Amino acid sequence: MVNLAVAGGTGLAGRAVVAEAIVAGHKVRSLSRHIPPADQQVAGADYVRADFRSGVGVAEALDGVEVLIETMDACSGAALKALPGMSVAVLDSAARAGIRRCVLLTIINARECAMSYYQVQAARALSYEKSEMPTTVVEATQFHNLVAGIFSAASRMGIIPAFRGVCFQAISTADVAAVLVAEAGRGGQEKVSVRAGGPDVQTMHEMAQIWKSVTGSKAVISQLPLPGSFGAFLRAGRNLIPDDVAGAVEFREWLAGHAAG
Repeated sequence: MVNLAVAGGTGLAGRAVVAEAIVAGHKVRSLSRHIPPADQQVAGADYVRADFRSGVGVAEALDGVEVLIETMDACSGAALKALPGMSVAVLDSAARAGIRRCVLLTIINARECAMSYYQVQAARALSYEKSEMPTTVVEATQFHNLVAGIFSAASRMGIIPAFRGVCFQAISTADVAAVLVAEAGRGGQEKVSVRAGGPDVQTMHEMAQIWKSVTGSKAVISQLPLPGSFGAFLRAGRNLIPDDVAGAVEFREWLAGHAAG
């Protein structure tokens, strides 16, 4: 059993990590700026208020923790810009607390994409690589939630976008959580980089067909161009790691499970 903390434990990935760690038999502390209602908490985990931007509550939250897993995230604006500094604060706080390993969740090949979100992720990974602490950086492919969210949002306008030449190797948050929790048990002082891809590579058009079939949407699948550097990044397959499969849950299976839920 490991005493571990999850920074950002109430977010999409963080909640999956908390749940996976509990199942694995670890003692788990979820750290976030706000404590969620009881019905949104994972049974067996402790929820502690800690703000890595201001430092409020952080020292107390990390007392007795052996491993810290960072899953904090933001999409845009000031919150996104603050993430690299918060990752530095996580590492500094962990070092002061005597934590033996920090584990970061980031996105695959972030350094190769000019998009601001990816550059922020690259900066965070670099901080972990340069840290004097033992660290693991887990680079994952896009979540099933992301692709499904694109389809769902656009379907309200009557279309399901399928960008030409774009493929995804989508992975479930549960599968990524299993990789992160496994790294929490790693001993030694080395720095480690782990890549975690979904079970298969599918074109966006194929995924759109699956989403339409499972959800019963009446929206029309529309093949569209995706211009700019991000489109070029995706068409070049830089978001894919077919030799590093870590996920088992396929997109159709994930969709069916969420539809049932």
